[in-house]
Amino acid sequence: MRTYGRTYDANGTPTWHVVTTDELGYNDYVYITTLIQVLKLNLGESPFWGNFGIPAKNAIIQQIQPDYYVAFTQSYFAKFFASLIITKRAATFPPKPTYDISVIRTNGSKFNTTVAL
Repeated sequence: MRTYGRTYDANGTPTWHVVTTDELGYNDYVYITTLIQVLKLNLGESPFWGNFGIPAKNAIIQQIQPDYYVAFTQSYFAKFFASLIITKRAATFPPKPTYDISVIRTNGSKFNTTVAL
């Protein structure tokens, strides 16, 4: 299995990385990378994930966190892990929807990260 993840350097230049099944046959990092990329999508932006995405721009304008869309994404991706918990961080100024992701992989190891939408 393969997916692509995007990171940014200090200058804001994006770099794409290939994430594949690990040597033991686990796809957990493929699904974690896909989950993070889906959370950064706008609604209808991807031809592959057309029914996924977060209306982050509308959330910022209206100052309402996009919890429904995050919960929908969490419920879809939960089946790929032993545990998946996505929690909202406290509101900041200027408002930017930020979520903590806590994953227990299928091999029992833990993975935690923070995603700003």
